[in-house]
Amino acid sequence: MQKYLYIIVISFLFLSCKNEKKANDKFNVVTTTSMITDLVKNIGGEHINLQGLMGSGVDPHLYKASEGDVSKLANADVIFYNGLHLEGKLVEVFEKMHNQKTKTIAISDALDEKTLIGSEYFASNYDPHIWFNIDYWMQVTKFIVEKLSETIPEQKTTFEANGANYMEQLEALKTKLIATVETLPKEKRILVTAHDAFNYFGKSFNFEVVGLQGLSTATEAGVQDVQKLSAFIIENNVKAIFVESSVPKRTIEALQAAVNSKGHDVTIGGSLYSDALGNAGTIEGTYIGMFEYNVNTIINALK
Repeated sequence: MQKYLYIIVISFLFLSCKNEKKANDKFNVVTTTSMITDLVKNIGGEHINLQGLMGSGVDPHLYKASEGDVSKLANADVIFYNGLHLEGKLVEVFEKMHNQKTKTIAISDALDEKTLIGSEYFASNYDPHIWFNIDYWMQVTKFIVEKLSETIPEQKTTFEANGANYMEQLEALKTKLIATVETLPKEKRILVTAHDAFNYFGKSFNFEVVGLQGLSTATEAGVQDVQKLSAFIIENNVKAIFVESSVPKRTIEALQAAVNSKGHDVTIGGSLYSDALGNAGTIEGTYIGMFEYNVNTIINALK
């Protein structure tokens, strides 16, 4: 019941805000997660008015739009969101808005469903954390170039050039990270985190990935989950486990305590960026900087 009330309220606010003019006569583009904001910024540049809804440390699984966010959405010409239920209740709002002359685009539509990681426990049946596969992010880059070019055809050449430049940066990132990961022996490539945000990363870089909370942070880790994972850590002699910047660290601290109480020393290897980038204006506030930071943190802690 609360879910549908939320959608009705957001839809009402959306309609009441729809009459404002866009600034500078540029197209208003709104993005949800900070990863998408960074990507659209690299492609659209100064030719769009770009506003992101979710900043550093924001968990998209639990996100609810504020009144100010509704105003941004209401005046958007294009909205880019992740899809695959990452944004929870907002997805249904976006679907309704699409029928009200606002173009809403799920970037996950760039990918073939057959290539996605499935889950019997998550509502969408697919892991939504697609940004942790660099090859997928390159496909999403092409997709956004195409969609922005359709919306603002007079800037198509610029968008294509920006996209090509960013693709080169992603290729360079991938090459660099492969070399970094190769410095860690395969038997040590076990990544234990707060929730299952890193499965695409694990598949790409040959890591076994285990999350305490599952794919969505909306689920709670229970005592049995902690005990089961602590046994796994001891059995596999895992040296370090990781907290996440957008997830409360108490569950990982409880896991560490459970492991240490059984005579196995496990450290917290650092905080990883999972569902959000770092602070704006920092290296980690970009997708490329975030990914490199994560890999360096993981490798250094597990060596």
